[in-house]
Amino acid sequence: MKEHLIIFDTTLRDGEQSPGASMTADEKIRIARMLERMNVDVIEAGFPAASPGDFESVRLIASEITDSRVCALARASESDILRAAEAVKPARASRIHTFIATSPIHMREKLRMQPDEVIEQAVKSVKLARQFTDDVEFSPEDAGRTEFEFMLRILEQVIDAGATTINIPDTVGYTLPQEFGTIIRRLKESLPNVDKVVLSVHCHNDLGVAVANSLAAVQNGARQVECTINGLGERAGNASLEEIVMAVRTRKDQFDCDTRIDCTQIVPISRLVSNVTGFLVQPNKAIVGANAFAHEAGIHQDGVIKNRETYEIMRAQDVGWNANRMVLGKHSGRNAVRERLKALGIEFNSEEELNRTFVRFKDLADKKHEILDDDLQALVTEANSDKRHEHYRLVTMRASSQSGEAPEARVTMLVDGNEVTAESSGSGMVDATFRAIEALVASGSELQLYSVNAITSGSDAQGEVSVRLMKNGGIVNGHGADTDIVIASARAYIDALNALATSGTRQHPQSGAAV
Repeated sequence: MKEHLIIFDTTLRDGEQSPGASMTADEKIRIARMLERMNVDVIEAGFPAASPGDFESVRLIASEITDSRVCALARASESDILRAAEAVKPARASRIHTFIATSPIHMREKLRMQPDEVIEQAVKSVKLARQFTDDVEFSPEDAGRTEFEFMLRILEQVIDAGATTINIPDTVGYTLPQEFGTIIRRLKESLPNVDKVVLSVHCHNDLGVAVANSLAAVQNGARQVECTINGLGERAGNASLEEIVMAVRTRKDQFDCDTRIDCTQIVPISRLVSNVTGFLVQPNKAIVGANAFAHEAGIHQDGVIKNRETYEIMRAQDVGWNANRMVLGKHSGRNAVRERLKALGIEFNSEEELNRTFVRFKDLADKKHEILDDDLQALVTEANSDKRHEHYRLVTMRASSQSGEAPEARVTMLVDGNEVTAESSGSGMVDATFRAIEALVASGSELQLYSVNAITSGSDAQGEVSVRLMKNGGIVNGHGADTDIVIASARAYIDALNALATSGTRQHPQSGAAV
């Protein structure tokens, strides 16, 4: 029987460290439920010491999730560990993941600590964490640039102190596959008490080899991989969960282990994370990109028609591509919508939440004949945005464009209950619309991102728009969807403005974390 490869998903923690990828507590719970649905072993829910909001998100996920282990990150400090312990306390199965930097440059320039001091702090922190859970993970931050003999010293002592998982992070994406695999093999051979722990890896993608490094580590004895949906993460991102899982599953001849992941959930959760964060998946992205199973070259098409395996090494339906077949329409009732969303892993905490989504569903059904699963995901995201206190609401708008004339927009909004109207011109209808909105609200923010994605195919497809605004160094995201892309754009911009007005901008959500 093959050994179990533990999948540790850090989309909600390291993934959220991507600038602009901040998620609300409700959005995190939606993603956590789907991670649980796909049988992820460990969900790293956040970094509780980073902010009260992150603490509350971890606590809520720990209360909600029952089948996956819920993990909280903590620096090797008493205050961080106590905060993490409190956040995961409601969990059926919990883990505290603590870390401290161990590379010469990090110890010297960042920590300003001597090696022996680092070891002492690490051991003290692991012992403290063990008072709250029997599952403690330790990471020597920047392990890829850590002197091997020093790494052996600190790891041996934290294992003796009670660590049950040892994670080797290539924090800055510095190592190459053969080199990283060798580090894991040497640890297996040289660390005296390695048999007491699970060896884990956490690779960043700065040189584009995060997945390759992770797979090399697995081939050399690692039995946990830390990864994210769509490879989301700070800088160039993390190892991609879907690529790790499908590489191990597809190349069984090369791996003596396998995961417990339900692969049919891969595409749905990829779409959900993309929808929530506004980070679109590139069309040629492995496994989950729109072109991942598309064939245009005549030779390829001919081969696939004769035998799919001539050009496809895995089946599209195995990763969830053909799951999007349930079609709802204008005659579908509230219960049909509820049940379909439940099948997608989306459940409502109240009838009010269902009602908000159903109202948007009926509005969309009047414009679009068939409503598919991806449409529903977008509806839920937009309906959840309605939960913010609406300082601003779109009432009506008109935009026009013709050859040789500057595009114009007229926007009527409710601003704190008062109806106001403004007109503006711009370089395009969307630009004119945004200028008209700003003429009414004067937010003082700067547009950092404007992205458009067709949720489904066809000329009547919903357009999903993501807007990112910056003010005073902080950021907020807004989402909007409509069959009219200009209206979707206005909704997204106003959604971001409501986020500004409700909670203000937020700085990097987890600025203290870097594993």
